[in-house]
Amino acid sequence: MRRKIVHVGAKQLTYEIRQIVTVADEISRLGKTIIWENIGDPVEKGAEIEPWMKEIIMRLTAENSSYRYTASQGDLKTRRFLSDRLSGQEGADAGADDIIFFNGLGDAVAKIFGFLKREARILGPSPAYSTHSSAEAAHSGYEHLTYKLDPENAWLPDIEDIRNKVKYNDSIAGILLINPDNPTGIVYSREILQQIVDIASEHDLFIIADETYCNVVFPDVEFTYIGEVIGDVPAISMKSISKEYPWPGARCGWIEVYNRHKDEEFDDYILSLINAKRLEVCSTTLPQLSIPEIMGDPRYPEHLSRQSAVLSSRADQAFEALRGIAGIRVIKPQAALYFTVLFDDGALNENQSLVISEPEIRTYIEGITAGMPLDKRFVYYLLGAEGICVVPLTGFCSDLKGFRFTLLETDDKKREGVYKAIAARVKEFLS
Repeated sequence: MRRKIVHVGAKQLTYEIRQIVTVADEISRLGKTIIWENIGDPVEKGAEIEPWMKEIIMRLTAENSSYRYTASQGDLKTRRFLSDRLSGQEGADAGADDIIFFNGLGDAVAKIFGFLKREARILGPSPAYSTHSSAEAAHSGYEHLTYKLDPENAWLPDIEDIRNKVKYNDSIAGILLINPDNPTGIVYSREILQQIVDIASEHDLFIIADETYCNVVFPDVEFTYIGEVIGDVPAISMKSISKEYPWPGARCGWIEVYNRHKDEEFDDYILSLINAKRLEVCSTTLPQLSIPEIMGDPRYPEHLSRQSAVLSSRADQAFEALRGIAGIRVIKPQAALYFTVLFDDGALNENQSLVISEPEIRTYIEGITAGMPLDKRFVYYLLGAEGICVVPLTGFCSDLKGFRFTLLETDDKKREGVYKAIAARVKEFLS
């Protein structure tokens, strides 16, 4: 073309969670059944939506109001409902006008990073959730700036690393945290959150807190919302219904903005996000209308508790299957839908492989794994040998080697078989 048209950050848009599907589809074409452990869709893995939730949604679909445009920031009744719930949180301060709905948090992430000045960088965790890391890197045109989540400290953030990165890089305008974390499943303590807020306050930064899994916290684990400790620091909290109802196909997420008017620059930035939604007209109406009725139902807290208990039990099952294997470390998650396995330093090399009985699949895997990150090499061999599709940890903007799989399989026998197969193949690969 006579002019270059590709955005400077286009090559930063990578999403290993979905990209591995291309390889899995080829292996499926060659005759192997694929077990999808790469993506957090509870419904795809057999989760049943509560009948009373379905009844509410079906009733809403019979109402004409479900088919109209809604307000650009989101349905006002729903935003007031969410704001009233926030008023019960210590320290949280966000009115209905401080809540903005998006077509899923992927939409929110794209706009949050896309409408930042290019030179303004956001410091995020590593391992990182790919949607955030790719969007931040694409917005800037450079690799995503990260701080360490420390596996030697139960995957909690390395506060000194955050402090030093912020102190010596004045392009950093904000700090991203994912709490509960994806991919590690760790829950940040109140003390850790307060230390991050203090750093932001000291250096005049804002905070983005992805709290997607705030209601998928395992029993006996204490969760602190960013709004409880934010003080006067400008911040954005991100939430959705995808993992809670669960209704991932609704593509319904929102942000809650704290202390918007306490900083003129931050206020103008939030206004740009609102204006961007106005250009779209609005986000999808029906899922928004369901929120006050479902979340306000007395059966909802019981649903969340039951769901979290089930996921915690599955995490225990995965931990027992993998603990004690030489060459890996496993840290039991405290929340969310995932389990992460970390390979020890030096445990992997480019000569390792797995027995793949089908010649065509073996030839295919051997042909694509040369020169790739060593944990990704294991992931592809696992896919070829067992048809189990997991995600390499290096796909989460991390130098650490490992992999992530889900806790979502509802068939008890199948889930046990998957965890045992993963454990057996890890042993074989490292032997």
